[in-house]
Amino acid sequence: MRIIPITFLVALVFGSYFALAQQPAAPAGRGAQAPPQPMSFFVTSVGKGDGANYGGLAGADAYCQSLATAAGRGSATWHAYLSTQGPGAVNARDRIGNGPWFNARGGRIAANLAELHGDTIEQARIGNALGKQISLTEKNTIVNGVGDTPNQHDILTGSMPDGRAYTDAADHTCSNYTSNADGRGSAQLGHSDKQGGGNSSWNSSHPSRGCSQPNLVATGGAGLLYCFAVN
Repeated sequence: MRIIPITFLVALVFGSYFALAQQPAAPAGRGAQAPPQPMSFFVTSVGKGDGANYGGLAGADAYCQSLATAAGRGSATWHAYLSTQGPGAVNARDRIGNGPWFNARGGRIAANLAELHGDTIEQARIGNALGKQISLTEKNTIVNGVGDTPNQHDILTGSMPDGRAYTDAADHTCSNYTSNADGRGSAQLGHSDKQGGGNSSWNSSHPSRGCSQPNLVATGGAGLLYCFAVN
């Protein structure tokens, strides 16, 4: 049997110890996952049920706030992503804070307003992260989209692609979200899954057939809203 000299063993032990001692210490917290960001964006899991009539911006904001409260995020201030028209018109992009925004799973949808709307050529080319798997409801569920029954991907926005209000004479907001009547205008819609038709914009794909609940459903929606935490 071969006998290993004691001097060799001592050298091996001290050599290993010295090598370990020379390694830099691991930064504190390495390996620990950062806590998920709180929800600051969601698609309403259900519409109000009265077509595009939400009682105006105030009523739409209150609806977002109520769903957020039920989901445990009532401490934040929530606004619906909606533009209005006429005197005192409001741009949707000007009422949702500055970002970043995260869905119910902590996934980031956009870092800021410019990324959300593709303000630069490069940002427009890349696009934001929204889509069927990211545009979640406050209940952390996926909104039915193209290929699902029923398709509910139409989201009320009343906005142009840049998040601003329309300035022409046509009604793109169902009388600023106070009408459920047909034949008196429509509401501009976005696609939560960014799928379908010739324009798959998340916030400005096409107008609704009318302002009533049946016509919102027939177009491919349910009168849903985008809600953003502004603080």
